Amino acid sequence: MAKPLKEEDRRLWREAMRGVRPLRPTRTVDDGPSQPPAAPAETRRDSAAAGPRTIAAAAPGAIDRRTLARIRRGAMPVEARLDLHGLTQEAAHRALVRFIAAAAADGVRLALVITGKGRGGEGVLRAAVPRWLAEPPSRARILALTPAPPQHGGAGALCVLLRRRRGSAP
Repeated sequence: MAKPLKEEDRRLWREAMRGVRPLRPTRTVDDGPSQPPAAPAETRRDSAAAGPRTIAAAAPGAIDRRTLARIRRGAMPVEARLDLHGLTQEAAHRALVRFIAAAAADGVRLALVITGKGRGGEGVLRAAVPRWLAEPPSRARILALTPAPPQHGGAGALCVLLRRRRGSAP
């Protein structure tokens, strides 16, 4: 069994790796308890997914693999779309919160949020939208997020699986 790294070694490693980007996505090694606690939403990397991670806003297992696979293949119909291109962060945030609330009220199951990729894949909205969706009140309405399949925008869009309303048909 490997010896745990000392905090100084971790700091030196992080400093040496600052700005380094992998050639392709890889799994990360757990640094141990020195990292800040994870956000309330569970995150997991799926090797079948192209690019960013899938975020389930509920307990593990809340979304079944079959549903997730249907979303990633584009086999589940998108019932509502929001395009955030050209909006400021403030305007995009307001529009996103209103959109999720309205979609949930209308019984929408799968929504598409188009953020764009930004310059060099470093889009401000692309990075901010998952954080905004993890905040109340949107978090309570969302079951899972996943990068959109290529036909719906790929890495420049997110598929948002909304929770079913209580009392609605399956």
